[in-house]
Amino acid sequence: MYKKYIIGIVISNKMNKTITVAVQNRISHTKYKKITTRTNKYYAHDENNICNIGDTVKIQPYRPISKKKRWILIEKILKK
Repeated sequence: MYKKYIIGIVISNKMNKTITVAVQNRISHTKYKKITTRTNKYYAHDENNICNIGDTVKIQPYRPISKKKRWILIEKILKK
C-alpha cells in the first residue's frame, strides 16, 4: 500500500476546493556543507474547504485532478 506523505503549511486557500501547501526541506551543500532551506509549493485537493492559511497539514500523492493538482489532503494536523 502506498503510504508516502508530506507535511507542510497552507499558504493560500483562495481557490475553491484547493489549497497551496509550502514544504520546506533542509539541504546540505555537498562541498561546502552549508545548510540551506528549499521551499516547494504543491496544490492539494481540499474537498470540504476546511483549511485556513497557516494550518499545518498532511498531503499525499494522488491521481491528476487538474493541470497542477496531484496531491490530496489527508488530515489537518495543527490549527493556526
